[in-house]
This record gives sequence, structure tokens and C-alpha cells, in this order.
Amino acid sequence: MGKRITRIVLTGGPAAGKTTLISRILKEFKSEDGWKVITIPETATELISGFGVGPFPNCMSMEDFQFFVTDDQLHKEKLALRAAQAVPEDKVLIVYDRAVFDNKAYVDDAFFAQLLASFGLTEEQAMAHYDAVLHLVSCAKGAEYAFNYGNAARYESVEDARRMDDRTLRAWQAHHARYVIDNSADFEDKINRAMTQIYRILGESAPEPGKRKYLVSMPDRGALTKEYGALPVEMMQTYLLSSDPDVERRIRQQARFDDQLFFYTTKRVGEDGTRWVTERPISEKEYVTYLMEADLSLHSVRKLKYRFAYGGHRMELDVYPFSKDKAILFVFGSEDAALPPEIEVIRDVTGDPAYKNRTLAEKQRL
Repeated sequence: MGKRITRIVLTGGPAAGKTTLISRILKEFKSEDGWKVITIPETATELISGFGVGPFPNCMSMEDFQFFVTDDQLHKEKLALRAAQAVPEDKVLIVYDRAVFDNKAYVDDAFFAQLLASFGLTEEQAMAHYDAVLHLVSCAKGAEYAFNYGNAARYESVEDARRMDDRTLRAWQAHHARYVIDNSADFEDKINRAMTQIYRILGESAPEPGKRKYLVSMPDRGALTKEYGALPVEMMQTYLLSSDPDVERRIRQQARFDDQLFFYTTKRVGEDGTRWVTERPISEKEYVTYLMEADLSLHSVRKLKYRFAYGGHRMELDVYPFSKDKAILFVFGSEDAALPPEIEVIRDVTGDPAYKNRTLAEKQRL
């Protein structure tokens, strides 16, 4: 089997959940499973924050700015494809946080056609750069209470966000594999539906929904590795101070060999009781900076997470340094899933607050 490269665009109006979805993609499509994920960050944001250029008064027009954005996007797309060919993994997923046709939402159709022509492209040729497009609908359309959860500095009004969501949807309407992920349920369901669609695009089986949590006797981890290919990933989760008692902030580091990822997560509950969790990948430098905000009343939660499959179900075993005889097992999918003979269940602790990470950060015991 030769190298398989899949290019997926994540798009949508402001506050849609793209950054959280990218974090989920990075966690699910892992190097130990033969995947390489290449992400292309949102170009307009990089130019505004890094270069200080944008469609501002006394700077440049919107049309000139879209030339800057398109030029940078096309350059990064070429580099991403070259990198995809160079990496040793056979399964490569390139994820674009917005791409060229998002620019069409900010200018008229005639100018956009001229813009592409200046780079030697027609709309049909540019559209062919992407295998699939996921449009995550802005939470300004159906989840208004959470509009500012992902970005406290968001400058768009709810009305502007709805308008840009509509314009962005129209900009990508000609793509043959465009999928719309709406706000018909809660945010976690939205991200799960987006992940299911990505698995379909890749021709892979999506993990079954649902998750059970068990307190188990410490199994022979060597046997799990030998029999089921259970591979450990080192993780450390640190809770941060928060000025809002309804908001939980945390950072996480995960590493396997030289491959390290860092994430920043916020969790809050809406006025109607809906849980809203947003997450974004961060750099190692940002991670170290956030460590300065650690809540010193809580321990960092360190663990080894062993991932494996048994009986067609995905399983994860969490092993903590403070517990020599017990561990936590997660089983995804059916509640009556069979467990490996090496696993001895003490009891089902699904939903038990005593076994949530924050409680473990307080007590450091199972």
C-alpha cells in the first residue's frame, strides 16, 4: 500500500469549534497508529497578529489583504504537500484551518476570480486542492450563549458572525465533498459528529460512541503490550488558576518518544446546564508560560495511558504513579463489551466524581 495523503479543510463562521476539533484530530490520529497529521493554521490571524497587517484604516484595503492571505495560503499548501511526501508515515492527514475559498467570503465574486487568476488558477483548479471540506456552523446560529467562550477578545457581533457563516458556506458551495456540522445538539456532540465524518472521509471505522470507566486491579502491562499492542503515552495535566469559579482551566502535555503535544483547555457550564469544553493546541513555549499560572493547591496529574483494542472495541488503561495496585480502564462503545482476560474489574466508576481527574489532582489516590 502506497502513501495516502488526505487534505481536509475546516471552515465556518466565527466561534464554530475549529480549534477544538483540530485538538481532537491530533489526539485521535496518533503516530503510534501510523498517522502523521500536518496542520496549517489560520493564515489571516497569523498575518494580523504576527506581521501587523490587515484590512485596517491607514494599512490596506480588504482586497489587498486577501492577496496577502492567498499568497501565504498557497505557499503553505505547497510546503505541506512536500512534507507529506517526505515523512515516513504512509497515512498522512493535512488539516487546513480555513483555506483559499474562505477569502471569497470577504470580497465579491469578480474580484475573487481575478485574485485566483493572478496566481494562475481558476476556481475549479483551486477547489481541486482539497479532498473534503467540513463547515462547522458558528455557535452564533443555535448556540448563542457560548459565542464568546472560545475567544474572550472576539470582536464580531452575533449578527456579523451569522452573516459571515452564511457567506463562508456559499463560498465553498461548489466543492463536491462539503459537509455541514450544525449546532443541533451540544458542543461535545458537534465535535463527535465532525470526527465521525472525518473517519468516513478517510475510509476508516469511527470509534463507537459512549464510554464506560472501570477501576481495575493493576494488570500485567507487558502482557497487554505483547498480546494487544498496548502502547503507553506519557501525560501530565495541570490545573490553572481561574478568576471565574464557573470556568476550569487546564493544560496537558503528552509525549511518546520525541513526539510531544501540548494543549490548553477550558471547561464551563452554560446557564442551562450545558457543558462547554474548548481546547486548542499550544506551543511548548506557551505551555511553559501557562505553568506559571498553575493552581498550587492541586497536584499535576501524571499518568501512562495504554491504548489498545480488544473484541472490536477501543480501550485505554490509565496508570498513575501514586497507585501500584489499581488503574483506570476506559472502554468505548457497547456497555457489554468483553474485556481482556488480563483485566480484573473492581467496580464500574462511570460518572463517579471520586475518579475524575480533578479529584485525583486533590487526593492522589485511587
